[in-house]
Amino acid sequence: MPGEMEKMLAGALYRADDAEIAAAHARACAFMARYNGALDATREERAALLRDICGAVGENVVVRPPFHCDYGFNIFLGDGVFLNFNCVILDVCTVRIGALTQIGPGVQILAADHPRDPLQRRALLESGKPVTIGENCWIGAGALILPGVAIADDAIVGAGAVVTRDVAKGATVAGNPARAIRTGA
Repeated sequence: MPGEMEKMLAGALYRADDAEIAAAHARACAFMARYNGALDATREERAALLRDICGAVGENVVVRPPFHCDYGFNIFLGDGVFLNFNCVILDVCTVRIGALTQIGPGVQILAADHPRDPLQRRALLESGKPVTIGENCWIGAGALILPGVAIADDAIVGAGAVVTRDVAKGATVAGNPARAIRTGA
């Protein structure tokens, strides 16, 4: 029988109040306190902190504090990724951000989800779906990327967009819900 952590990582229904999950979240909270308090740290010092918590951090990654995440170990950042101030990543499942992608301030990337069934919510069950953002994407300020979304290489997400569906390679999407305003190349 899989434990709650294994269920969470698989995207199945799980209880977040499980001791192993709570310990992983407490570790992430301690990381965020250090990271977000290190405003005067060098780029190299911040990169070292990120490598301690994230699943992978490429070369020349910049994550401007404050930065918030659920666990950190499910976050994979490619070379040259840039996350501006106040990025939130709810990484109950894998969140991959490809090389050279730029993410504006206040963006939320949400792999965490909740059941639509009220009895499951009452039982404190949660789930998640992986989020993938390709290479050389630009995610505008305040955008929301919802669970299970894949954004292909070279795409643009307009500021304030709520991305509920996959985005094609080279496409530009905007609005709530996000719709294509320019198709891919």
